[in-house]
Amino acid sequence: MEPQTPRVLICESLAPAALAVFAARGVAADYEPELGRDRAALAERVGAYDGLIVRSATRVTAKLLDAAKRLKVVGRAGMSVDNIELGAATARGVIVMNTPFGNSITTAEHAIALLFALARRIPAADASTRAGNFEKNRFLGVEITGKTLGLIGCGAVGSIVADRALGLRMRVVAHDPFLSPERALDLGVEKVELDELLARSDFISLHTPVTPHTRNILSGDKLARTKPGVMIVNSCRAALIDEEALRALLDSGHVAGAAIDLAEKEQPADAALRGHPGVVITPHLGASTKEAQENVALQIAEQISDYLTRDAITNAVNFPSITAEEAGKLKPYIALVDRLGSFAGQLIDANIAKVSITYEGAVADLKIKALSASMVAALLRPLLATVNVVSAPTVARDLGVVMDEVTRAAQSDFESLVTLSVEAGGERLSVSGTVFNDGRPRIVSVNDIKVDAAIGPSMIYVTNEDRPGFIGRFASLLGNAGVNIATFALGRDREGGSSIALVEVDGETPENVLAAVRKLPGVRQAKALRF
Repeated sequence: MEPQTPRVLICESLAPAALAVFAARGVAADYEPELGRDRAALAERVGAYDGLIVRSATRVTAKLLDAAKRLKVVGRAGMSVDNIELGAATARGVIVMNTPFGNSITTAEHAIALLFALARRIPAADASTRAGNFEKNRFLGVEITGKTLGLIGCGAVGSIVADRALGLRMRVVAHDPFLSPERALDLGVEKVELDELLARSDFISLHTPVTPHTRNILSGDKLARTKPGVMIVNSCRAALIDEEALRALLDSGHVAGAAIDLAEKEQPADAALRGHPGVVITPHLGASTKEAQENVALQIAEQISDYLTRDAITNAVNFPSITAEEAGKLKPYIALVDRLGSFAGQLIDANIAKVSITYEGAVADLKIKALSASMVAALLRPLLATVNVVSAPTVARDLGVVMDEVTRAAQSDFESLVTLSVEAGGERLSVSGTVFNDGRPRIVSVNDIKVDAAIGPSMIYVTNEDRPGFIGRFASLLGNAGVNIATFALGRDREGGSSIALVEVDGETPENVLAAVRKLPGVRQAKALRF
């Protein structure tokens, strides 16, 4: 059967360049720019698509995702993803991508423009002059040269604002927990704590997403600690600032001015703030340039096309990024870790306390986060059928599972070796595997007992005491029951010690046959496994 052509729904306005990318990549794209505003209509349509592209107006909720049974990826043409329920998308295995760099320059330039608008009172002066007045003395501004700009957030956009401000001979301080001292030095900014930034800054510009840690980051208490006469630029989200406190400080003159680039649904709750003479408001113009619109359209179309046709993941906010080249290299190891995780998951009956994964040799140089996510998903699936490769790390953390990853140079005869160790119910189970030149995954060790087992769809796993005659009795029992053996792999720790058998069989093994195997002398465990 020929593979199905991927389908993408674009439910908000997007530059035409995106459609050309999809057509060139063999992806069917439907352009419905007004559909995102009609939740009911979108819910009716979305179920037929593999990909969905939104901007800021469309709410991608758990309810919408429930209707999107076929959906694999949501693309946000822009940076902020606060209109997408990431937890719900992750739980359903839906990749969420954004375009964090496509409009970074445009957004940074708008922040600088707002800074100038405040410093020189340009909007009010323009309105007054258009009204027939000539009030030159009324609109006394301030220079920005030599002033201190405080950046709350110094990532993709904030770093560009810093560069532009330094070019304007401003001093720049930044508060960002993710900004390393080395990066701050490279940018030419001084990294400070928030309270110091508030006390020192003549201008403050916000460049951080809304998270539980940043919501209301400029609260009434924080705003009161700012330098008298400060001017504030917010080209991110209204939820970062306490509007009522801001208005009060504008009225008192403590805050000399504020510029806000608002999303459509973020109109100030307080009409007095919207009409305040010290406030400049723009209608979410941060990304509104021809160049930015073209950039984000091209980027999101390329990213989604690459994912749907080549398994490449770029700028995902809920999964590691993987290039198309990396995806090709990962493919056989994804199959391997899936089998290792499934093997362990089917043998464990107690709550999992700890998972340790060791990558040795060449595999350690690959994107191990993606491999670990696949392995943990397979490990948990016998217990939680709905877990998937995207949600697995979050689900494991919520279950209280301690995760440990180790990478190291090859220490065995194998070019690459992956070992999964699971602690559950006071017991430890470990399984190691590799990929041979034929690309097929193989199990090479179970609980430190060496074995060489191909992994088929239906297997029988047996642990027993190493006794003469066991193999013959075991094989005869299966043959007499009509169970055909495809491959047979054995291993033991020492003569007369513990032994294991991994047997690939055709079809499922009846439970009564497994019960008979368990009654064989020396057998400790016999279990049917499905892969």
